[in-house]
Amino acid sequence: MRRGLALAVVLTGVAGSIVAQQKPTLDQQLRDNQSRLEAIRQQRSEVVQQLDQLRSQVHDIAAEIANLDRQKESTNRIVNELDRQIGGLSGQIDQITVDLLLAQDALEDKRAVAERRIVDISKRGPLYAYQVLLAAESFGDLLSRYKYLYLVSRQDRLLANDMFKLRNRVARERQMLVEARDQLGRRRRERSDELDHYLQLEHTREQSLRQTRRSARAAEQRLSRLEQDERRVNDLLASLERARREAAARGAAAGAPTITTASLGTLEWPVDGRLVYQFGTAAGPNNTRIPWHGIGIAAPVGTPVAAVASGTVTLAGSLGTYLTSVWIDHGGGYYTIYAYLEDATVAKGQRVLRGQIIGHVGGASSDQGPHLHFELRGPTGGDLPIALDPLNWLKPRR
Repeated sequence: MRRGLALAVVLTGVAGSIVAQQKPTLDQQLRDNQSRLEAIRQQRSEVVQQLDQLRSQVHDIAAEIANLDRQKESTNRIVNELDRQIGGLSGQIDQITVDLLLAQDALEDKRAVAERRIVDISKRGPLYAYQVLLAAESFGDLLSRYKYLYLVSRQDRLLANDMFKLRNRVARERQMLVEARDQLGRRRRERSDELDHYLQLEHTREQSLRQTRRSARAAEQRLSRLEQDERRVNDLLASLERARREAAARGAAAGAPTITTASLGTLEWPVDGRLVYQFGTAAGPNNTRIPWHGIGIAAPVGTPVAAVASGTVTLAGSLGTYLTSVWIDHGGGYYTIYAYLEDATVAKGQRVLRGQIIGHVGGASSDQGPHLHFELRGPTGGDLPIALDPLNWLKPRR
């Protein structure tokens, strides 16, 4: 029987440990829930950092919208996780409330028993153990009295221990209930904040889409204007080149060209400053491609612009997207173009020398800010001079 009792105790302990392993405590569940939320929020934080990097680079609205969609997905996962945790906390609160009510009922029962016991003791008066034992009439009566005293004291001790344990249990259940309700309130507030964040992301996404459409229309209009101005520039250059060839055919005297192939890498810069764009086709906003027939040199508004070589001014004035511009014919089919000027200090037909001030930097309203747009056109054997990379002709920078 002893072995059976020991086996029962062992099985009870094992079963209790298994139940304890299967049912995590409230603190463990709260820590696990918080860990899951932090993991999802970390993923969203990484996506937000990617968006900041995108905005610091060339603005790609399509990539930004894709990033916002990923943020929305992460926020939706957080809301779903919060909904799951809120449901779990609500169930825990219900279970804790039931356990608390049961513990309170059990405590009230024990308290009622203790009250009846106290009433009995008060009615009977004090009961001293030596009086009960000395009043025994026989040895059997003595044993009976001793056993009675032992059982009474044992029952009183058990009653007191049960009440102490129940009071502690009630206190624990109440504390757990308070903590669970606090967690539930925090999770509901977090859920409300995440829903507001989701709506903000949706609003930002809609704004980005509208901006995309506006940017696309603006890019199309800009490219159309650039194409029109490029055709106008080419027509003007072609007419100038035809006039030069006709004059040469008539035998008109022409001075030696001031720019030749020997000028490669020797021309002075028209203005000092950093390059904001280079010769060739570059990526523009919203996956557009912008052709640059020259280079952009950043400089403060009003900075003097110098001619890179001597020649004759063939144009000085406004020219579409080129804004105020100065063109110089250097002979031999070579032309330089100075655009985005604030003003022109020379006139058409005027002869200028190398290094002479021909205008001042403007372009403050352009996408690149104040800068000089500089082009170099050279002969091709036909009527239309070709755009050349100015960096090949200007002095290398140290």
